[in-house]
Amino acid sequence: MSASVGAGHDGAARELARRLQEAGYAVDRHDFLDLLPPGCGRLLRGSYALELRVAPWAWGSMLRALEQHRGFGGLVGRLAGRAAARRTRAVIGPDTAAVVSTYPLASQALGQLRRSGGLSVPAVTFLTDMSVHPLWVADGIDLHLALHPVASDQAGRHGAREVLSCGPLVGPQFRPALSEDERRSERVRLGLPTDRPLALVVAGSWGVGEVEEAAREIAASGLAVPVTVCGHNSVLRGRLLKSAVGVPLGWVDDMPALLRTADVVVQNAGGLTSLEAMASGVPVVSYRCLPGHGVTNAAALDEAGLAVWIRDLPSLAPALATALASRPDPAPWTVDAAPAPSSPDRVIAELAGPTAEPATVAVPIPAQARPVATTALYAEQDAQTLEVA
Repeated sequence: MSASVGAGHDGAARELARRLQEAGYAVDRHDFLDLLPPGCGRLLRGSYALELRVAPWAWGSMLRALEQHRGFGGLVGRLAGRAAARRTRAVIGPDTAAVVSTYPLASQALGQLRRSGGLSVPAVTFLTDMSVHPLWVADGIDLHLALHPVASDQAGRHGAREVLSCGPLVGPQFRPALSEDERRSERVRLGLPTDRPLALVVAGSWGVGEVEEAAREIAASGLAVPVTVCGHNSVLRGRLLKSAVGVPLGWVDDMPALLRTADVVVQNAGGLTSLEAMASGVPVVSYRCLPGHGVTNAAALDEAGLAVWIRDLPSLAPALATALASRPDPAPWTVDAAPAPSSPDRVIAELAGPTAEPATVAVPIPAQARPVATTALYAEQDAQTLEVA
């Protein structure tokens, strides 16, 4: 179960579904917003997008309130779970072996079903962010899968029963450039400058936040040409085109190639693109972050040593210069000596049980979470509305 709010939840869902299908599992995918009463999902998506565009400070204030007043957060989770309970039960077939959520409210619904006996197979939450809000942690969920030990620790502090650090869900198409010739040819193909360092400015599929300010300040530093991915925000792209600030792009279909052309990625939400950039061997920095999850993700990425959080304008140029001079190894998901126990798909495959041609899996999973059935259920929004961060 994912949700069509931005792209990170769906991106993780899509990649997990692909891996499980390759391993021989049947995978059903559903958008949690479609499981709410008619009209509620559209209202939730629209109000969230409007809030981020018009009053992002209000979004940050609401997340802080939900964290500080756990009773209010619990009420929100219970209401969402009850609203989606009937339709959620309806999409879980008798041959389902596991249910996975990549969206907090979906986790709340699954946790309630698990506690009440309405769901007899394991329910797993894949935590798509480096920072973990209490709303992600639902009583009744059997297992939480985290991107990094920093996220694992946060989930544990919020009361998660079982947590494993398994790394992110990023597709194999996100890889480093094979050579400088490949990077140059991709820049030529995409119409990007070939004689200057490029700073890829990303702000989610909706292009929200202080994106224009960030692009202007990067350009003013003289260190790199800002290439701004505006996503669906055509107004933002129009303003950047009019003021001739760097190279503003609209919707990008080939993000793997675009990332390979970049010398640094400047992000404001800590979402999926940050992880894809790391898999592509491109350094990532956080700047002018969105209130709420943008700030908490920046703090967690900085704590993990994965992306420097630039907190003010005087720090921008030195941090950019350092990042541009670096060339990190691809996908440095952990800074600990001990590796993650396994990838998320292999952990879930162990929970779901063998297929007709079982993959080799050896991951310790709590015994009480083990099912008997032989297929896996996952959820994601309709492919026609997928968005890329």
